[in-house]
Amino acid sequence: MRLLLAAALAAAAASSPSAPAQDKKGTAVELGGLKSTTPADWKEEALPAKSMRMNTFKLPKADGDPEDADLGLFFFRGNAGTIQQNLERQEKKFELPAGTKPEDAIKVEKLKVGTFDGVYQDIRGTYLKKTAPFDPNAKTTKVENYRQLYVIFETKDGQYYMTLVGPAKTVEKHKKGFDEWLKNFK
Repeated sequence: MRLLLAAALAAAAASSPSAPAQDKKGTAVELGGLKSTTPADWKEEALPAKSMRMNTFKLPKADGDPEDADLGLFFFRGNAGTIQQNLERQEKKFELPAGTKPEDAIKVEKLKVGTFDGVYQDIRGTYLKKTAPFDPNAKTTKVENYRQLYVIFETKDGQYYMTLVGPAKTVEKHKKGFDEWLKNFK
């Protein structure tokens, strides 16, 4: 009887959503001919018809945060602007906290994604969340204490973009995994 109970408890723990992430595999992602596997707790979501995204992932919220973070992966063949124009476009999605200098709320550094040169931007502030991001008439909701990690890199075929945005604490929770995922593109 005890053996049966122990087996039942072990089976329940193994199928539990809170089972350790290292027992699960993430999702293999290919960008520009390079591949990396996401952390296991990132949940890939189905894309709506006519989506501009290649992939979408939800990253589980940190304790106390109101919602999960969103990671969108994009590819554009051309006419999406320069890297600098894209960085500036991302900055416009945020209002900086009062009294904060841009250089304190926005960090930019160069990085390598596999063999490609890229740029990594980290922004903190009030997110100007839009129902339709590229529609100038879309409703905007101001969401305080948000953070975005944005990576852009160019290949001979076009530009790839990664946008991880969500409550600041949730983005911080996933930053190490995001950075490792970037380093593992080969």
